[in-house]
Amino acid sequence: MSGSIVVGGLAGLVVATIVAAIAFADRPATRALLLGVDKLSTWVGKLGGWCIVVLTAVISYDVTMRYVFRAPTTWAFDASYMLYGAMFMLAGAYALSRNGHVRGDFVYRGFKPSLQGKFDLTLYILFFFPGIFALMVQGYFFFEQSFLTNEHSSLSPNGPILWPFKAVIPIAGLLLLLQGLVEVVRCVQCIKNNEWPQRLADVEELDVALIAAAQTQGLDALTARVAQGGAQAAIITTQGESR
Repeated sequence: MSGSIVVGGLAGLVVATIVAAIAFADRPATRALLLGVDKLSTWVGKLGGWCIVVLTAVISYDVTMRYVFRAPTTWAFDASYMLYGAMFMLAGAYALSRNGHVRGDFVYRGFKPSLQGKFDLTLYILFFFPGIFALMVQGYFFFEQSFLTNEHSSLSPNGPILWPFKAVIPIAGLLLLLQGLVEVVRCVQCIKNNEWPQRLADVEELDVALIAAAQTQGLDALTARVAQGGAQAAIITTQGESR
């Protein structure tokens, strides 16, 4: 399958997501799907974070062998850049799900939510998705060539095979694509409602606040207040009474 066909299919997926978001953005099932993708990105990101533990152990072992036993390893350099690269790539979708990527907040934060949504949606379409398409398509061809040739690293004697490391590139691209589609739906919701919808981090913070409110005023009283005005209203009321 040629790269142009793949890119065309991915572009169609983005358009279909925008259309579906306009039609179904406010449905509970849509919200559950968005949070589900957030959870996937979070799980992969936290799993990738363990690479730093392994990387620390590898570097510590290599330094010990090099300077204490005068017997440096032949594989630590390759392992170090593979682990660091994998951690960096797998954290991308996680950071996006937590709204953690860098932006020009000194301008952006002055916009009303609906304008922020339009601004983000435009940037996703013009810059984010083309970059992700390039990452996925070229990353896959990069991995495929490495796999077919059983490529080994040439940076050290008896270098390790490289295709498992290069497989992380299209996988990370796919995760970023999924999370990017979720963010597009959130942009559409924000444009329609002039309010940003919840993401997983907001839901987790709400759960913590509900537990604290239940401990403060009792479960029965909190349940009654949630039934009357919703979870956030009950928390605000509780915080106001505690002051």
